[in-house]
Amino acid sequence: MIFTDLPAGETVFLDANTLIYHLTGEPVYGAACQQLLRRIDNLEVRGVTSTHILSEIVHRHMTIEATLAFGWPMAGIARRLRRHPGQVQQLTEFRQGIETVLQSQIQVLTIPASLIVAAAIISQQNGLLSNDALLVAVMQAKGLTRLASNDADFDRVPGLTRYAPV
Repeated sequence: MIFTDLPAGETVFLDANTLIYHLTGEPVYGAACQQLLRRIDNLEVRGVTSTHILSEIVHRHMTIEATLAFGWPMAGIARRLRRHPGQVQQLTEFRQGIETVLQSQIQVLTIPASLIVAAAIISQQNGLLSNDALLVAVMQAKGLTRLASNDADFDRVPGLTRYAPV
């Protein structure tokens, strides 16, 4: 299934990659993600994400911005940024990006500590990495079944329907 298959009136949980593609105008997936976000802002579809996804977005957007701004390779980018705090201070797009998300119609869910344990169980059951398992735990706790993500690992989770950009 793809984003355009998402029925009007439904609720969809937004994974970090969907929001990063939207914010960065990614050449292959960006347009589809921007269209989905327009549907959410027009209240045609209800968009939901969580605080841990926001943190992922900020980190990823910062690393993308740094590679473009300073011509650095993506490999080892976090280590390079830690060693060059002055360059981190020059970056601004990542902050503008998260502010854009927070000003949209996307509902941001907070994560109770108890879901960390649930996520560990989901990780073992489905072979998901911890942040992906936490996303599933949040969705299950809220009774959500639709996910906007380009990550096919979620296809292993029973009861979850993943919508890809294209």
